[in-house]
Amino acid sequence: MGLFDRISKIFSSTSSVDKDGYWIFVRCDRCGEKLSSRINLNNDLSVEYEGENDQIYHCRKTIVGRTGCFQRIEVKLNFDKNRKIVDRQISGGWFLEADEYNLEEIKQG
Repeated sequence: MGLFDRISKIFSSTSSVDKDGYWIFVRCDRCGEKLSSRINLNNDLSVEYEGENDQIYHCRKTIVGRTGCFQRIEVKLNFDKNRKIVDRQISGGWFLEADEYNLEEIKQG
């Protein structure tokens, strides 16, 4: 993969609009592997009603790496009624931003 292919991958993978998905990027506490996962905002969220008309959504995702570590990374996400992220928690790893995740891919490639 050439340099221009790697650069175009950065801009095409995270800058394209994904109105039905929310991407999470994480790094494993144990082995340092970086992983990504997509939350389908129409199918993966559970609704919870608060009060009369207020509703919030939540999602739990367990991510396991591919390199043999098999550490479970547990992600808990909360969304508002418009399916916008309001809170996120993680155990077994830590969150990466999309640009961090892609920048590291260029350096490794």
